Amino acid sequence: MSRIKKPAGFKVSACVADHIGDRADQQDRVGILTSPNRPGTLLAIVADGMGGRSGGRMASDQVMSTARNLFEERPAPGAAPRELLRQIASESHAVIRLTAIASEKEPHSTLVALLIQRDNASWIHVGDSRLYHFRDGKLAHKTIDHSYGSQMTPEGELVEGGPETDRYKNILFSALGIGHELRLDYGSVDDLRAGDSFLLASDGLWAYFTERELVSIIETSTARDGTETLVALARERAGGGGDNISLAIVKLDEQDTPPPLPRGRTPI
Repeated sequence: MSRIKKPAGFKVSACVADHIGDRADQQDRVGILTSPNRPGTLLAIVADGMGGRSGGRMASDQVMSTARNLFEERPAPGAAPRELLRQIASESHAVIRLTAIASEKEPHSTLVALLIQRDNASWIHVGDSRLYHFRDGKLAHKTIDHSYGSQMTPEGELVEGGPETDRYKNILFSALGIGHELRLDYGSVDDLRAGDSFLLASDGLWAYFTERELVSIIETSTARDGTETLVALARERAGGGGDNISLAIVKLDEQDTPPPLPRGRTPI
């Protein structure tokens, strides 16, 4: 569990969880990063590795290692949050591709990353690990999977719910380490407020919940309790056939109000 005080009238509480599910190996990676070089900033990441026992693990490990190294560097003056997220994705992609060539394996990884800094949240995603943003008890934003179960409009926008969604939902057309053009999608919110919450999750978690269930659990729970509840329900609903699970919950809570001073006393 992490807590960061923010100057924008809220504090951040965050928690991560993972579970091997019913697989032989855990290929997901999840983390919450902070750094003295980026005070008041939080980076949450979920990476779901693919490509066999060692290949998937290597790919998601590389994402986390790259993210940690870049985040711990002192940022250049005026550096935009989106640039850090782009670097994490592009450098991870390059290293995974080089490893694939050297090892004759085909490692890949999804990535969803959330950067919170002051009253701004920025995110990036590739693959089918998702970010959900909840506000006022409703879904404010959800990333759209880079899978053939999502459909693309003539303008190149992705939408869900087409007739082939179920059949092709697990076939990705973009992921870190692919051998063709990499698609990266970005998003941001510039007016963060107390009560906002975010969920980052691999498909081993989100596949078992409706959006209404997710918002209900997250909005009415602490970050820690929410992660525990979601993992327990996902395991129950998987019925012995569940994938690896990884998730991070980030909540923006009201700042604690100091108690009133006794009459006649002044703060020191």
